[in-house]
Amino acid sequence: MKTKTVLVTALAMALTFGTALRAETSAERQIQVSGEGRVEVSPDLAVITLGVTKEAKEASEAMALVSEDMSAVVQELRAVGIAAKDLQTQQISLHPVWSNSGISSGSDQRRITGFSASNTVNLRVRDLDQLGEVLDRVLRAGANQFQGLRFDVTDQAELQDQMRANAVADARHKAQILAEAAGVTLGPVRSITDLHQGGGRPVMAMEMARSSAMPIESGELSFSHSVQVVFDLVVPAQK
Repeated sequence: MKTKTVLVTALAMALTFGTALRAETSAERQIQVSGEGRVEVSPDLAVITLGVTKEAKEASEAMALVSEDMSAVVQELRAVGIAAKDLQTQQISLHPVWSNSGISSGSDQRRITGFSASNTVNLRVRDLDQLGEVLDRVLRAGANQFQGLRFDVTDQAELQDQMRANAVADARHKAQILAEAAGVTLGPVRSITDLHQGGGRPVMAMEMARSSAMPIESGELSFSHSVQVVFDLVVPAQK
């Protein structure tokens, strides 16, 4: 019985060792590479953040002035065809305006001399040919605060599919070059990890300026997506 037990234990240890050895050998015969897919497209959408800021002695007066000018801005946006779904209020704020007159006289006392109110909205312009006109009209209507303009693409699903396919193809190309240089054959894909995507959404800083024909150049957007792919390697049989 003791002899049988020893034999069974030795066989189990051999099987375990053999499995570990095969796993180690398999791991050594793999290659991991990263691939990147990049596409460049013309934008078909502009996203603008703009608003109205006013100051007055009373809080209610400051809010009333902002509401009046923002209503005019929204009316102009409606007039140029901006749909309700493409216009969204981002922030409404009201802050006191403090006096600094006590500092010059050596006193640290400050007092409220008025109130500053603001209303900020995000809007999407889907017809880029009218972008200059939109900006010019909202300026004339009373918008005096711009936080930026960026270009984008409306439907990115097709772009994502194309970038992923390009990224996998790029990874396979890199792995093939490395395998040939190492004198081995590239085997099947073991795993694919989908990584982050990066987008070219340039943001333009908008400065207040009144112009009857504000020039806007949309250019192109560059998007990218990355993957990590693990391939098996086939080592030629030793002769």
